[in-house]
Amino acid sequence: MKSNTVKLGVDRAPQRSLLKALGLTDRELSKPFIGVVNSFTELVPGHMHLRQVVDAVKAGIRDNGGTPFEFSTVAVCDGIAMGHEGMHYSLASRELIADSVEVMARGHALDALVLIPSCDKVVPGMLMAAMRLNLPAIVVSGGPMLPGRFEGSNVTLSTVFEGVGQVHAGKKDEAWLQELEANACPTCGSCAGMFTANSMNCLTEALGMALPGNGTIPAVYSQRLMLAKETGYQIMELYRQNIRPRDIVTKAALQNGVALDMALGCSTNTILHLPAIAGEGDLEWELSLVNDISEKTPQICKLSPASETPLAALHEAGGVSAVLKELLDANLIDGTSMTVSGVTMAERLKNAKVLDHEIIRPQDNPFSQRGGLRVLFGNLAPEGAVIKQGALESQDFVFEGSAKVYDGEVPAAEAIRNQEIKPGDVVVIRYEGPKGGPGMREMLGPTATLAGMGLDADVALITDGRFSGASRGLSIGHVSPEAALGGDIALLKDGDKIRIDIGKGLLEWEVTPEEKAKRQEELAAQSLKSDNFNPELRKGYLGRYSYFVQSASKGAALRHVKEE
Repeated sequence: MKSNTVKLGVDRAPQRSLLKALGLTDRELSKPFIGVVNSFTELVPGHMHLRQVVDAVKAGIRDNGGTPFEFSTVAVCDGIAMGHEGMHYSLASRELIADSVEVMARGHALDALVLIPSCDKVVPGMLMAAMRLNLPAIVVSGGPMLPGRFEGSNVTLSTVFEGVGQVHAGKKDEAWLQELEANACPTCGSCAGMFTANSMNCLTEALGMALPGNGTIPAVYSQRLMLAKETGYQIMELYRQNIRPRDIVTKAALQNGVALDMALGCSTNTILHLPAIAGEGDLEWELSLVNDISEKTPQICKLSPASETPLAALHEAGGVSAVLKELLDANLIDGTSMTVSGVTMAERLKNAKVLDHEIIRPQDNPFSQRGGLRVLFGNLAPEGAVIKQGALESQDFVFEGSAKVYDGEVPAAEAIRNQEIKPGDVVVIRYEGPKGGPGMREMLGPTATLAGMGLDADVALITDGRFSGASRGLSIGHVSPEAALGGDIALLKDGDKIRIDIGKGLLEWEVTPEEKAKRQEELAAQSLKSDNFNPELRKGYLGRYSYFVQSASKGAALRHVKEE
């Protein structure tokens, strides 16, 4: 028992004195110490109910012989942070979350952890900490939000962002938008589509790090509290059996995660988070793995924003377990991987079944033959770029257009709102990468505005930043190397011809070797004047983050400090 370090023996009388100051009895001190990591904050609607979830987890821990200790982490709501300085901090918060869990767990010699995230960067941040610490650990999220209803249809947060575009295009007025915003987010929970938060919570099941139902049981259902109690109970079983995250999240489990990702059409942000999680466990990760698995894994479920179907429908159709069972039966995942249930994936899925074949299609009638994501390579992205091909009408789409180049999201968003972007344009937003941003801001505002204007199929957008899971259309992110690291995206000029071939996985620009060399010399000679290079964004935490962060192709994870 690791916690014996702080509670056994004569020399630990001072520590026991402090623990008793918390009101702990000798009986409670004799039990394993279980950290309950609560990411509750009054700023995030996805987390507003987590105190209730935490209480249920604690009840499960106590019921099975443990002593729970609750502590917190930061959490950024991407929707609220979108479109202003706050978005610089969203992805960067992932590393803070992992670090804070490490500090608390090591500082207090905890024996095991229950990790309670809900939104965006909190889920991968906690999984990174679990892999780093390798203490018995299990995840239970706050669950997804139910969709709103407006004008007879399901609506979500992304509907509101696209509504902004409709107002700018003169299709709707502000009174209509105000009514929409009042109905789009009706409950607590992570936003009601296959956006980043729900993508990661679903993938946590595929990785084996959460009990069945974690990704899809709606936040407001009592089943969510039952799941939390069972999770608290199960962490004690993991502790007694000494089953740890690195026993569960193996290379095979990561491949299972990618396969589920392809089958569901998840957010492109998963391709940042999975390699970061792998890195904490010293597991190899190659970006090309995504394409290898996508080529053989059909997309059998298509949810908002790629369709009008909300995430709650997946729960009613059998949940993640039903999708995984379809993949297992088709030999597309490894059933021997261990799970936090204490059994293999195959054993856990034994009784899973599809309850609605309109929501989860059979293998012989998929929404598309290839998976939901694709990594593009080419002379504009030699280290890769990512697109959600599952949100396109055709996965063999070819687009050729002329570049309109913007140094940062702000001028690009202004140009879109002013209707300066026309069909056939390729909007290029650069210096928004992990280092250049810093923080790799999401671009839901620009993509949603284009969609609202009806231009999402006629205009491409490429960036070294990233996109919200709510984005759709020809939105290509994570272009690597990024502009701030000298990537060729920094050399683009207005009018350059760019070709996107989804079927062949290519992202290229037409340029002669002589012209490219000339532009490289020009770039080296000029000083960057973008607003994104405001010195204020290089101070404090963002400054440290920018110094240590790696390429998006490596998950935008921080490089490790090497011994001298």
